[in-house]
Amino acid sequence: MLLELRQQYSFYGVLLYIGATIFVLFNAMDETDSNVWNGLFWVIQLFVCINAVAKSFLQESRGRMLYFYSIVSPASFVLAKLLFNSLLMLLMSMLSLLLFTLFLGNPMQKAGPFIGLVLLGGWSLSLVFTFLAAIAARAQQNAAIMAVLGFPIIIPQLLLLMRLSNAAFAPLLTIPVTTVLLLIALDILVVLLAVILFPFLWKD
Repeated sequence: MLLELRQQYSFYGVLLYIGATIFVLFNAMDETDSNVWNGLFWVIQLFVCINAVAKSFLQESRGRMLYFYSIVSPASFVLAKLLFNSLLMLLMSMLSLLLFTLFLGNPMQKAGPFIGLVLLGGWSLSLVFTFLAAIAARAQQNAAIMAVLGFPIIIPQLLLLMRLSNAAFAPLLTIPVTTVLLLIALDILVVLLAVILFPFLWKD
């Protein structure tokens, strides 16, 4: 957190991206259907996560990584990254939702469950992209590795989130608890994989 406070340009850059994107949508669209609103929201969440979270490892210099290597264990380091990026993405998700409702209206029929899904989705996206960034940072082709690894992982997750959140826009539909538990299980699996696999990358 201290390092991020010293590099506030990246934080404010993400805020500018969120505000500018939603303002452009506000000017470009007169009326927004609930399905369009839902799809646009999650697409923007994806790009916000890429800008805010995926750079967490890629922006670290070799000297700083060597310094981290000398003072902390790999499990502690990756868990700290996962925790910080989760908190950052939760903040960005709620800010995006607030600006969406202010500029594009509020078509939600069940605001409470949707807010819970937004928090869960932001947490899920942050975990996946932090894990991918840790792998890509140790490879020479960072952007290519992120694209190759991220696409088959993040697309099913986004489709799952949009399917869950569709129920928040329909008064007769209920959010399936089993699907939510499946998403939480996938998040726990990502954390376990990061703790198990990152020490091997750390040694390089």
